[in-house]
Amino acid sequence: MALQVQPKLIIHGGAGSSLHSKGGIQAVRQSLYTVVEEVYSLLLTGANASTAVVKGCQMLEDDPRFNAGTGSVLQSDGQIRMSASLMDGNIGRFSGVINVSRVKNPIELAQFLQASPDRVLSDYGAAELARELQVPSYNALTELRLQEWIQERQDNFKSTMAGVVAEPELVETSNAGRGTIGVVALDGYGKLAVATSTGGKGFERIGRVSDSATPAGNYATKQAGVSCTGIGEDILDECLAAKIVVRVTDGMSLAEAMQRSFAEANQNQRDLGAIALDATGAISWGKTSQVLLAAYHNGTTMGDTLEWNDGELIGYC
Repeated sequence: MALQVQPKLIIHGGAGSSLHSKGGIQAVRQSLYTVVEEVYSLLLTGANASTAVVKGCQMLEDDPRFNAGTGSVLQSDGQIRMSASLMDGNIGRFSGVINVSRVKNPIELAQFLQASPDRVLSDYGAAELARELQVPSYNALTELRLQEWIQERQDNFKSTMAGVVAEPELVETSNAGRGTIGVVALDGYGKLAVATSTGGKGFERIGRVSDSATPAGNYATKQAGVSCTGIGEDILDECLAAKIVVRVTDGMSLAEAMQRSFAEANQNQRDLGAIALDATGAISWGKTSQVLLAAYHNGTTMGDTLEWNDGELIGYC
């Protein structure tokens, strides 16, 4: 079937403090652009939005630079617990896993649950699902994340969270992490989907639940899709993804919905970011944090937000 509209795509690799060096920015940019290029090519072959966002999430989860899948941060007990969710805006269906361990790609469990009557599973249920599906056991721990945790343990976990990008030279070490990855796609048939995955804040209380496997952090309808990143509690307090999407669904333009929602978040002193797409192909992003690690394909060219720090709450193309 021929494509009916020009596909659009935006992804993110977290939000946080300023990247230190130009070399750091270029390394993150290359990682993000590699994903954008492959996923956008997939969309051009006729892949649907749901398939595309899962592919993008898998690639970001497999990149140890980002806090999701391989390279996830450790909770206070030294264990990795990951969360991920998928929402197909065309059919209005949400699915996800919360605090899952020992799997390579949590987003794949969320994808399987799209066809299940029980669509959000927590740790024990997600582990049982992985066993039923015969998903190979996988250790997502990297040496850098282990050393990060050991250092924080020596400091009695004084930091509130771990680093957003798993390369110490790229981020400020103090309170730098708001680490999540996400993908929003509009496919060639005009359908939207969004997927989000995270390793959590790092050093948090055992069992803490992030926003990433809730509609506060990952939400889509036929009209718009949003993936969030930042401090999960702040995103939950704002119910940010659902708020933006509902405003678009109720008739606001995407830019208006983003502007109002981020003005409210800024007034409430939240620390967060989001990427968004609507059914017309409009692309937008927003942040109250210093940096948003996002890249996009607008149908003609690729671009990113890595050096976007002009004081505006939202951007768009």
